[in-house]
Amino acid sequence: MSVIAAGVDLCDMRRIERVIEQFGDRFLNRVFSPTERARADRRSGQARIGAYAKRWAAKEACAKALGTGFAQGVAQSQIGVANLPSGQPTLVLTGAALLRLQQIMPTGQVPHLVLSMTDEHPYAFAEVIISGRPA
Repeated sequence: MSVIAAGVDLCDMRRIERVIEQFGDRFLNRVFSPTERARADRRSGQARIGAYAKRWAAKEACAKALGTGFAQGVAQSQIGVANLPSGQPTLVLTGAALLRLQQIMPTGQVPHLVLSMTDEHPYAFAEVIISGRPA
């Protein structure tokens, strides 16, 4: 297995809280999948904001690892955070984000994405590592 790219992001939870207060569902629906929203909305208070902020940071870190940021057609809504049955977070890419992932993979390799997230008020942090495995 070889590392193809990595990205990190540090997010101020207070900023996410302000945006949610200001734009509400308009922001949440544009950026987060129904699965991400359901997971975050099962919490309340700072835990809810932390869940959203970690996912925001994960999307940012992934876009950095893809080498595009949120350009070239890559949007926050195309990078989703899901959880495996074990609870481990993982990424689900669609649209231009998935296309970019396929483009950066060396011939004969399939992508493997590793996501790590954490938060400690007032910050949320995420790291994404994209590696390749033999097809």
